[in-house]
Amino acid sequence: MRNIHLWSLAAIAALSVLAPAEAAEKTLTVYTYESFTSEWGPGPKVKAAFEKTCNCQVNYVALGDGVALLTRLKMEGGATKADIVLGLDNNLIEEAKATGLLAEHGIDTSGVTVPGNFSDPYFVPYDYGHFAIVYDTQAVKNPPSSLRELVDGDPNEKLVIEDPRTSTPGLGMLLWVKSVYGDKAPEAWTKLRKRILTVTPGWSEAYGLFTKGEAQMVLSYTTSPAYHMIAEKVDRYQAAEFSEGHPIQIEVAAMTKTENQDLARDFLKFMVSPAFQDIIPENNWMMPVAATSTPLNPVFDKLVHPKITLTVSPADVAKNRNAWIDEWLAAMSMN
Repeated sequence: MRNIHLWSLAAIAALSVLAPAEAAEKTLTVYTYESFTSEWGPGPKVKAAFEKTCNCQVNYVALGDGVALLTRLKMEGGATKADIVLGLDNNLIEEAKATGLLAEHGIDTSGVTVPGNFSDPYFVPYDYGHFAIVYDTQAVKNPPSSLRELVDGDPNEKLVIEDPRTSTPGLGMLLWVKSVYGDKAPEAWTKLRKRILTVTPGWSEAYGLFTKGEAQMVLSYTTSPAYHMIAEKVDRYQAAEFSEGHPIQIEVAAMTKTENQDLARDFLKFMVSPAFQDIIPENNWMMPVAATSTPLNPVFDKLVHPKITLTVSPADVAKNRNAWIDEWLAAMSMN
């Protein structure tokens, strides 16, 4: 142990000045998904912007995708270190609430606007988008105009999809097929698997294979082409508009029953402010849910805007997700 007499009075005085500031700084632990925290994602900018306002440090814990995030939350239970869970979606909220780990946010969300007027006492939306099949216009001359055309199309034109057990887009695709085919979903998957090059754990892996030319199509979002048009100045990659409609993904965040509830609530308020919403369109490449400080790039007007939004109630998803996944696994593994 250091001898206290070796410290000068000046040093002790300096420490006494610094101690309150250091004690005041808290850490906000945010569980989210990997593409959010990547250097090209919105996470770093969100962290920097919020830390300017909060006298705190934001610590991200990144997992593969939204379903993996829910799985982690369930595994940790009351021992979770999360203050904020960011990256679940409208299809997973009932299962997340059933954990008993979440606290009601109690914030004003009157400025939030999403298709279907989503509102929930636990979850606050931060962006949204519609799932879509994105295709390479240089490789696909006649893109499918419906889910049925995709299912029945040329098996030489390959598709990459995400796993519904680990990925929110993968779950979205599962619900899409269920919405259109109902009890005939297993037969549809049996046909479609002839076109599926591979099934990836999450969106990043799938989209990477697509842009490397490994497949001509990928399960992604209607907003994905905006990245290529704005960041790369190319319109090679486009989303196919399907006549049956497109499922919506509303990405949400919630606070846990944490000791940092005041700080967590401040983050959720910040999340629906222009400072956060400005970051979303050209970093997470999704649609903002609240006012931005400047208009969106005109490219967003050129995207597919589905005329029909397909939804499955969160309660139905919670009740049937495991059975529907088992149905999918059986269809995908058939000879």
